[in-house]
Amino acid sequence: MSYSVERRSNPTAWAAFWIALAGLVLMPIPLFIGLILGGGLSVVAAILGVIALLKGLARSGKGIAPVVFAAIFIALTWGGISIGGGTIW
Repeated sequence: MSYSVERRSNPTAWAAFWIALAGLVLMPIPLFIGLILGGGLSVVAAILGVIALLKGLARSGKGIAPVVFAAIFIALTWGGISIGGGTIW
């Protein structure tokens, strides 16, 4: 007897979530440090988010909730950078 164990979580989605959150937290650091750290992490999170979204949709949408929150954090980070976060704050 073999039982199929289905994993419910999407580790790539969680990685995108935590990296996007770190980018959002580090973005307000002034003198271009936040721009490099926050912006760089948000780009990495966006790439991981797309990969996680494709994996989640292939599994009938399971585990895509962290990707949605990561996308919100990425949008907030990019919005903060566009109004001067990481450069002049």
